[in-house]
Amino acid sequence: MPQLARRLFVLPPELEGAAQNWLELGERTPRTARYASSVVLLRDSPTGLETWLGYRPGSSPLGVVAFPGGSLDPSDDDPVGWLGPSPQYWAEQMGTDDVGLARRHVVGAIRELFEETGVLLAGPDASSTVEANSTVDWMRAREAVAAQEKSFTEMLAKRGLSLRTDLLKPLVNWLSPDFAHTRFNTRYFAATVPVNQQPSILGSKGVWGRWVCAAEAIALRDTPALGDEIGQANTMGLTLGQLLVPGSEIMLEKMSAANGCIAYLSYKRKAHVYQAKLVDEGGILMLEVEAARTVAGEPQRER
Repeated sequence: MPQLARRLFVLPPELEGAAQNWLELGERTPRTARYASSVVLLRDSPTGLETWLGYRPGSSPLGVVAFPGGSLDPSDDDPVGWLGPSPQYWAEQMGTDDVGLARRHVVGAIRELFEETGVLLAGPDASSTVEANSTVDWMRAREAVAAQEKSFTEMLAKRGLSLRTDLLKPLVNWLSPDFAHTRFNTRYFAATVPVNQQPSILGSKGVWGRWVCAAEAIALRDTPALGDEIGQANTMGLTLGQLLVPGSEIMLEKMSAANGCIAYLSYKRKAHVYQAKLVDEGGILMLEVEAARTVAGEPQRER
């Protein structure tokens, strides 16, 4: 496992109030963290590894800009066709004894990815996946699942589809800071887009989403380029660190340094829980993370 080092990250604007309250009222029992899953979509490009990022309206523990993901749902426990590694395998990969929870994380990851991007890691058998996912019918299915009018597992059963759990790779586990009002315990996974599928934003809720070159995003991290492009009141003029939570920024760093999808996906990662802590650096509140340094020559302090 790479050497862990102390990293400092900017405190995102939406967390400033919670951070001040935490300091003024004194440390107390953190709010319970909800379980969540997120999927890092990847593809190779001439300029390096690209990933799908989307704008998240409202306040999300995943960040204003984030990889597709969200809270686990009770329906993630429902029976579903399952192809690929077993829930027991996933529990071992995640470093947990709770096989049921590991299964929920996998189902939730594939469901959230489908809702937010339309990419569906499912097929009728172990050697094929859904194709042509950009039709009106598929968008209706996404809207119904997102609105909880129909469960994801029902939608799959109706179409004779099973989850292709072999198309997911486990990444890391991030826990929201103790002081945050809304907290997630998020399991991140990685996946490439199946043949003849394309991601797209959800018709009713999507504001902005696109493939982003990781190296370019990191090169422009101190500029408001991405925030200005998104063009929302809570993104304009903000740098990358103000839009993303530290975990997402670190993952983008690692993608920017990776030699393509295969290299990134085949990297062996140990089960480890990462969490940002609130620190006062010369009168400036920042987030401190113990994490591996991945970009050669980068400064000690993230701005």
